[in-house]
Formats: sequence, structure tokens, C-alpha cells
Amino acid sequence: MSGPQFERQSCRPRDHLIVAGRTYPTAWRSVDEFRAERGMNGLPDWPAWCFLPLSASYAIVSADAGLPRLPLELTGDVGRLGALAAWRVTQGIYRFDPAVYDAVRDTPVDREIPCDVLYRLPEWCVYLETPGMTWGASPLHGVFSHLEWDVNHQRVELRLVMDSEAALTPVPLHLGAWPLAESIDRARTEGLQLAKTHGLEWTEDAKRLQQAGKAGVDMVAAELSPVISLLLYLCSQASEIGDGRRQPQNPDPVRTKRGWRLFPADKPTTWDVGVRLGSLLRKAYQAEQVGEPTSSHAGPRPHVRRAHWHGFWSGPRDGERRFELRWLPPIPVNLDDPEGLPATVRPVK
Repeated sequence: MSGPQFERQSCRPRDHLIVAGRTYPTAWRSVDEFRAERGMNGLPDWPAWCFLPLSASYAIVSADAGLPRLPLELTGDVGRLGALAAWRVTQGIYRFDPAVYDAVRDTPVDREIPCDVLYRLPEWCVYLETPGMTWGASPLHGVFSHLEWDVNHQRVELRLVMDSEAALTPVPLHLGAWPLAESIDRARTEGLQLAKTHGLEWTEDAKRLQQAGKAGVDMVAAELSPVISLLLYLCSQASEIGDGRRQPQNPDPVRTKRGWRLFPADKPTTWDVGVRLGSLLRKAYQAEQVGEPTSSHAGPRPHVRRAHWHGFWSGPRDGERRFELRWLPPIPVNLDDPEGLPATVRPVK
């Protein structure tokens, strides 16, 4: 089974970071100041899983423009700058093994998976490489993904910035006490409504939806679903990230003369995802194509069952309960090493 080829010629997310720093020269210093004054001097507090609310990004962009309210052509910079500010600290690039990549993105998002699972992102902002995927009519190179705390409405959002050949496009998904799949459904219509009422974020995609009607709305949802599946894998299969010697994590602040500060990563770090599992999957796929069992026991022709998500609640009913999610990979039937395709459980409180 052949998978997409990952290009290594350039580092697109790093290039975007450099451009943002040149466009807004005071941005990174302002980010440090906002984080240092979190919950003080009139600034709101926010959850630890959010690096910096987009209200701060809005203030940075508007201050640079010298305008109290941003014009339409600058509103997209709020989402872009917010994602890049969060990614700048760790600069993690997640590159899936091709076999695992194909299997995960083809796994539908189960209707029962709660939004809380996304609190387990390995870093404040991750960059997923997405070879072979598209956003609209344009090739999609990758996706910046981070969690946002909307200080005005006191709500949680998953913020995606689609790095396509055409542009960096911010896309919000509202999270809450509903299944994650419902957030994708809501994104079908909320993006268009947001663009209509506020002129924010999805301007080009709103035009695409207006032109394509319901088919265009369904197309956006279809393009978002595999991205969500890849993110869920990062949240639930921690042991499949990296080489086993180290794993991604958010850094601790360092005390300086000017107070506590987070220093950005010197350079991007590429995290290989699912390497061991990918090797086992290729073995299973090869045996399936050959059609001969590798086991000495009689049984059906070797084949591979489709991957799926499996989740369940645990804990006392009258106490704190948690949702545990695992990705069950394509299951090899009538092959040796049945334990070779593990599913790692990662609890979510």
C-alpha cells in the first residue's frame, strides 16, 4: 500500500513565522507582556491549555494598524498571528507515517467523542503535515491547530489555520458539552454566518459556500473531518509520537530580571508519528494482497478490518468521571503477531 510522499525541501510553518514577525515587529514582545500580566492590571485570566486568547492578538494587530477596529482585510491576521504566536514557543511539526496517516484520516469521527479530548493536545499549538489533502481547490500543506479561550463569550474553540497553496485560512470550531462531530456540523454553517455578520476569518470560504450551496457546505465538513481525526490521534496515542526517548510538551517559564518568561524554540522539531505501527500495518496490507496466511493455523483469507475509534467513560457515577479514547487500528485477521498493532489508552479528565 503506497502512501503520500512528504516533501522536506522547505519548512513552511517556520517561513510563516518569519513573515509574521516582519509584518508585526512588536508582536512577540507584546505576547510576552500579555502573558506576564495574565489576570492582572485589568487583563483577564484564562485556562492553562490556551497559550494566549485571540483578543490579545486582535489588540496587537489593531495597535500596529493604529485603528481601534480592524478593517476587513486585516481581520484574518488575528487568527493567523494567534496560531503562530502559540506555535512559536515549541515549533512542533507532526509528520505521520504514510500508512498510519492514510488509516487515521479515513477513520470517521465517532458521534460519541466529547470535545474534551482535545484538551490533550501535546503542545499549545501543533502543525500537522497533510500531504495529499486539499482545502477548496488548493493543495493543503499543513494545519496549525490550537485551543482558544474566547474571553468575551467565555467559551472554548478549536482554532485551525489551514496552510494551503492559496493562503493561510483561519477556521474556528466551537467546542462545548456536545460531541466533537457536532462541532464539525456547526462549522458548516457558522463560518458563513460569521463572515456575513462580522466580515471575519472565512471571507474566501464564505464566497465558496455561497457559490456551491449545500454541496460547498458539505465539502468544507468533509475537508475538516480528516484533520480532526489526525488531531484525535495525537491526543489519544501519546506513545506513538517520537522515538520513545522523548515526547513533545509545553516548556516551563524561566525567571528573568523582567519576570517569568517563555523563550521560543531555536528551531522547529519534527515529530514522527506512528512509525512502529506503520511498519506493522504495511506488513498486514502486504499479507492481505498476497492472500496467504502467515499463521500456521487454518482460517479465513488474511484481510484487514477498518480502523475505528473506541471510547468509554470510567470512574464512579456519583464522582468524577473521565472519557478514555483509543484508536483501534486496521485489525489484521489471520496474521501473525496479533499483539503487534497496539491501541494506547490516554485518559481525559
